[in-house]
Amino acid sequence: MQRADSRLLKANSKFSLMLFLMLCATQLMGQAVSVVNLRTELLVNPVGIDVTLPRLSWELKSSARGVEQTAYQVLVASTPEKLSGNEGDLWSSGRVSSDVSVHVRYQGTALKSNERAYWKVKVWTSRGESAWSSPANFSIGLLNYVDWKGRWIGVDKPFPWDSETQWSRLSARYLRKEFEAKKAVKRATAYIIGLGMYELYLNGEKVGDQVLAPAPTDYFKGVKYNAFDVTSMLKPGKNAIGTVLGNGRYYTMRQDYKPYKIKNFGHPKMLFNLLVEYADGSKDVVVSDDSWKLTGNGPIRSNNEYDGEEYDATKEMPGWNKTGFDDKDWQKASFVQEPGGTYEAQMNENMKVMATLKPVSIKKLKANTYIMDMGQNFAGWIRMRVKGAKGDTVKLRFGENLQASGELYVRNLRDARSTDTYIVKGGAQESWEPSFIYHGFRFVEITGFPGTPTLNDFDGRVVYDEIKTTGEFVTSNLTINQVYKNAWWGVLSNYKGMPVDCPQRNERQPWLGDRTTGSYGESFMFDNSRIYAKWLDDIHQSQKEDGSIPDVAPAFWRYYGDNVTWPATYITVAEMLYRQYGDLESVREHYDHMKKWMDYMAGKYTQDGLITKDKYGDWCVPPESKELIHSRDPKRQTDGVLLASATYIRLSFIMEEFARLLGKPEDAGDFSSRASAIKAAFNQKFFDASKGQYSNNTITANLLPLVYDIVPEGAKENVVRSIADKIMVENKGHIGTGVIGTQWLMRGLSRNGRSDIAYKLASNRDYPSWGYMVENGATTIWELWNGNTADPAMNSGNHVMLLGDLVIWYYENLGGIKSDPSAPGFKKIIMKPEVIEGLNSAKASYQSVHGMIRSDWKRSGKSFNWNITVPSNTKALVYIPAAAAGKVKEGKKSASSAEGVKFVGMEGDRAVFEVGSGDYSFSSGK
Repeated sequence: MQRADSRLLKANSKFSLMLFLMLCATQLMGQAVSVVNLRTELLVNPVGIDVTLPRLSWELKSSARGVEQTAYQVLVASTPEKLSGNEGDLWSSGRVSSDVSVHVRYQGTALKSNERAYWKVKVWTSRGESAWSSPANFSIGLLNYVDWKGRWIGVDKPFPWDSETQWSRLSARYLRKEFEAKKAVKRATAYIIGLGMYELYLNGEKVGDQVLAPAPTDYFKGVKYNAFDVTSMLKPGKNAIGTVLGNGRYYTMRQDYKPYKIKNFGHPKMLFNLLVEYADGSKDVVVSDDSWKLTGNGPIRSNNEYDGEEYDATKEMPGWNKTGFDDKDWQKASFVQEPGGTYEAQMNENMKVMATLKPVSIKKLKANTYIMDMGQNFAGWIRMRVKGAKGDTVKLRFGENLQASGELYVRNLRDARSTDTYIVKGGAQESWEPSFIYHGFRFVEITGFPGTPTLNDFDGRVVYDEIKTTGEFVTSNLTINQVYKNAWWGVLSNYKGMPVDCPQRNERQPWLGDRTTGSYGESFMFDNSRIYAKWLDDIHQSQKEDGSIPDVAPAFWRYYGDNVTWPATYITVAEMLYRQYGDLESVREHYDHMKKWMDYMAGKYTQDGLITKDKYGDWCVPPESKELIHSRDPKRQTDGVLLASATYIRLSFIMEEFARLLGKPEDAGDFSSRASAIKAAFNQKFFDASKGQYSNNTITANLLPLVYDIVPEGAKENVVRSIADKIMVENKGHIGTGVIGTQWLMRGLSRNGRSDIAYKLASNRDYPSWGYMVENGATTIWELWNGNTADPAMNSGNHVMLLGDLVIWYYENLGGIKSDPSAPGFKKIIMKPEVIEGLNSAKASYQSVHGMIRSDWKRSGKSFNWNITVPSNTKALVYIPAAAAGKVKEGKKSASSAEGVKFVGMEGDRAVFEVGSGDYSFSSGK
């Protein structure tokens, strides 16, 4: 009996052990680590890049806590089959002991023009080994000038029906060619430089879903090419290529108007290569040459970014981009001069129709004239459905506002006519949208529409760069929520292959000063890494040999006036890319050019130890009268030398950091010395220690020294008091800064213990404030604080420059999501939300390069509840309002004893914990 009991006990123990192991295995499987979101140069499966040693990035995903990568292996193969068989014939990294998962440099076989590579990765982690990721791929573009075959083609003159006046009218150029695919096609890649803009067709189908491509550049310096895998679009035998060339920024919107200011590059033109690889290993190339046929007598009669597009459907040419079309009336394409700029792969995303909106109302204004309200100010165009008689002409005129009479208000467009014209071909219902223009608008005046237009006849097409929305943000304060929404719409409206100032009037220029800090805030909303890396190239290409940088880049307008605050963007954008995305390569690539500009400004504009050159002041400070555009009161205006010198000090600190990151200790020492010397002269000239204020005591005059670490030790408290008194007493709790001061206002207040004032500024709904714009019906951000009362002809209703650091403050201070400067790209995260009287909750999320970060806190009485998500392969310092560590719980446990949580110490009224990746639920104060 005892033996039987013993055998039974052993059997039960064995069964229990097996059950335990099965349970553990099940739990581990549920917590398995996977590798996702593979990107090359932060692009998903890019075609035709011109980086031969590209950087590879990936994310780790797991429901487990504390997942850290300890090693990785990358395989890169020349074919999918080899990759599937785990053969990295181009590169096998082997097992590399490293926690790096972002910007891992390819180190394999040298890659050649038009070569394709397939890659995957697996990782080893603190939670075990992952499986291989799903495969990703990339291809190399045409790396050398001689790799491009054929010639530039077009026609360098207007057609008889065109008009080259100030309001130029130039019709689109249509080009076509037929060719034969004689064998089975293995791979086909199309490369195109279509200037100013192009649409590409193969056998009647549009290639890609991009619009307004390629991205604009200074075409004398660099031109972008796009590449497409068109293998599936080719068919055996005869094929047809068709392209349409629009004007874009190449053929300038204002011909023979201020040529001393506005660059003009020439008439539209194209360089095209189609590289075909056959299954038997042979190759062929179809090129642009004078065997192509061309006409300008197609339906797009005019396309002008400022004035709109005219489309005559009666001139459509059915089948023009298919085989068998009769093109005997078309002329032979001409060889034309190349644009002059270096051929560059476009490494930033093209624009795309990113959303479709339905109008909210259509009202009859007068006979045959209607006003349509889209309900939202945005950038893009209207898609229209219409049925009428041949020759009926519908005009769509665009604007941001209405007059008191209900008519469209267009004076703020200046001389931009912003009108699309469609001539009906007749018969069945027709659908149309423009190809080569965009508008900034909320309202549309419709004239000439046959019958009565209805809401179902129109769609709003929202157009901006094909970049993901990476952030979400909402609080218990409705004003803050609406301002954030307005900011989101404003930012996306002004992404047009480069960041522009506004999308509606005859400007739309890439002003540097608008993005000095704006790019940083925008990076929480959108994955803007590639558009801003491209913009750094634009700024570099605009730099003169002596080092001077313009205020607008690309320099479509020749504004080389020299100042510090606008060109400072060159350096601060590079800093943003490093801080937010871990992109040191942009710093490395542009360092010498930034240094050249810093040396130029110091050498040319140093006097009495200070940097003297300023051009715009604290632009758009709220004026003393709501009817004024700019303040005339000297008490509101900040000394330009103070602005220039303070900004130069800040830039010197950034350059010092860059120099250390790049292993340039002598440069680092030099920039440190520069900053110290200017600081001494700055304080001697501007600081009044007895009053605790700088210069004439504007908010900006005191704020910049405070946030740039210029204020002498022991004097900061008095300077903070001066700022607080200015805001709360003199300005009655309202904003009093312009573009420069607002870049640091919210963070400067919070860093110095006055989050209460920052919150008041963010919550106000009377003048001047962001909420005042909301209160007065804005759905984006105005150019002026008093945009509804100053001369409305001078006010853009869709600008971003007055946002300053507001969006940064939303995410970092209210949401509590900030990248630790010691480990950029959110490898380490500082999570420290502001607890401000009046704000009861904030919910923020951000898709970082390492993965999704979430922060969702609520406060009720003395209770604080906070749910957070920390992505795999990162850590976070979390700051929880609590009197002591013992007052903090994670789930139902004491936080100090919870899995993945380590108590670091107390910091004021915060208990600080370090956490690894995972989901956590903290509470305190109960």
